[in-house]
Amino acid sequence: MSSTSSTGSASGCSCRAGDPLLANAARRGAISMTDGPPISDYGLLGDTRTAALVASDGGMDWLCVPRFDGDPLFGRLVGGPDAGTFRVGPAGPATVVERRYRQHTATLETTWAVGSGRLRLTEAMVAEVSGRLLPTTLIVRRLSAEQAAVEAVVEFDPRLGARHRRPRAQHRRQGLVCEWGALAVALDSTPTFRVEPGRPTSITVRPGRPVTLVLAVAHREPLIHVEPTAAWELVVEDEARWRAWTAEIDERLPFREHVVRSLLTLRLLTYSPSGAPVAAPTTSLPEDPGGGRNWDYRYVWPRDASIGVSAFLSVGKTDEARGFLAWLLHASRLQRPRLPALLTVHGRHVPAERELSGWPGYLDSLPVRMGNGAAGQHQLDGYGWVIDAAWAFAQAGHLLYAETWRAVRGFADVVADRWQEPDAGIWEVREPAQHVHSKLMGWLALDRALAIADTHHLPEDQRRRWQEARDAIAAEVRTRGFDPTVGSYVRSYGSQDLDAALLVLPLLGMDRSDSPRLRGTIDAIRERLSAGGPLLYRYPPGRDGLPGTEGAFLPCSFWLVQALARTGRRREAVELFQAMIDHASPLGLYPEEVDPTTGAHLGNYPQTLTHAALIQAALAIRDAPAGDGSRDGLHG
Repeated sequence: MSSTSSTGSASGCSCRAGDPLLANAARRGAISMTDGPPISDYGLLGDTRTAALVASDGGMDWLCVPRFDGDPLFGRLVGGPDAGTFRVGPAGPATVVERRYRQHTATLETTWAVGSGRLRLTEAMVAEVSGRLLPTTLIVRRLSAEQAAVEAVVEFDPRLGARHRRPRAQHRRQGLVCEWGALAVALDSTPTFRVEPGRPTSITVRPGRPVTLVLAVAHREPLIHVEPTAAWELVVEDEARWRAWTAEIDERLPFREHVVRSLLTLRLLTYSPSGAPVAAPTTSLPEDPGGGRNWDYRYVWPRDASIGVSAFLSVGKTDEARGFLAWLLHASRLQRPRLPALLTVHGRHVPAERELSGWPGYLDSLPVRMGNGAAGQHQLDGYGWVIDAAWAFAQAGHLLYAETWRAVRGFADVVADRWQEPDAGIWEVREPAQHVHSKLMGWLALDRALAIADTHHLPEDQRRRWQEARDAIAAEVRTRGFDPTVGSYVRSYGSQDLDAALLVLPLLGMDRSDSPRLRGTIDAIRERLSAGGPLLYRYPPGRDGLPGTEGAFLPCSFWLVQALARTGRRREAVELFQAMIDHASPLGLYPEEVDPTTGAHLGNYPQTLTHAALIQAALAIRDAPAGDGSRDGLHG
């Protein structure tokens, strides 16, 4: 992929060449200096409706509008220069000297050394827009200089959708307006200067005289201009709200700062109008650079969402849990009692998977996809995650609404009826199989549904049917899912392959925490699926029916932390967690996978599942040692 402009030319990279973050990545062999930034170089901006990724040179290379799964407005990340960007940063050679989020906020700061001066970019998206006449999406970017005047550049090049459509642009009194039918954006600035779409604009930033740019987005609604000074005050107000939100998180949590950043990331990736968390804000960031393992994650997997929302619940954020359960009730109504594998943020069917022509992909990884073909799969494990989340909500003292309990009962009935069928499993393989992890999660679904029934009405014949199915699953898994020669539960019946998803075993309560089978499974996975250091493959590489390879799957390492903590191995759990911190981006963000050799981030980013697993791992360390194998709660 061609690099983002750093000097105003389409291919220059002088700013990035001086960036130590990129230089270190190049030395590791993770990326060449002409390929553009590594995934880990990107920071996340979000407003709980959509999100942007911004590189360390100030290039906003990804933003979909009007929501996470909308059309890309800036798509250079996977679409190359023709897909558009919004770069605000140094005009010439510069070095990143500091890059951080303001403490416990979603505001990102990047500071460059430029000659004898310093240039700082402070940027955020405004999350709280209700009750005021504000655009749904409002991006605020402020440049300030210290020590000396600094030459900067603004490159505003919006290109909408799959065909990189240029806008119909006009300059108005307030600023630049770009239109594409039902979509319009306005770019305003203080002090005022003229910006032409697709052409770099040079400006001088002087100490004490910051330059503020405001981008407002309107879709099928009036375009609202927000004066830049007022927009900056909205950012300051948002920061106060984020700090108040994070202040409620237990001060005694181990690795608290990492947990707080992960919780903020999950909140930014939760679509606030519906309460549904997306798996990631991106599409087609590759698991195998140059290969075809490129998927669209801008949708809601009830499984992943349940894990994330239960992480919120575990730190006392009940509003997020309640919002998700309400969304799920609405979203699943048309397909109930079947639980869809994934849905849009509005609870609708995910668009059919399609490939975008003319998009070069990140690091030439093709195809670039929109939509996701996994939407029609049968994934038994999802029922377990969702019902366990509902159980955790009930355990926290919140009765389920009658309609929610009816939905949970329907899900449990599906498990009781269909648990013997093969399914695609948590890893969404193309050929269904008798996945042991899926069976275990089916057991969990019925066990937790029965636990909820202790405080909610359930007909006796339904209770008996669930109990019989739960016990039958346990008996079959113990007989067919465990291989004595391997000393471990295995990936599927009749196979000797291992599956890192089985690390959830200590969290279920089906076996005691001191069970030799359980401990043998943990040790076997840790040894045989090791990718070096704290990293794990999710299953033996190349055993999924798809061409190419993939990296280590980061949630699995955090599940291992949980498993160790729950089985009385707290010291090992802490050491593993500390080692995993090294695999975060410099801003504390995690992808789906990493390359075990180079440490390069792979897959869609940042990923909800990884951040949720991190939170749960920290909570498991807090609560270690694990109990006596009693029902502890998958999300506890």
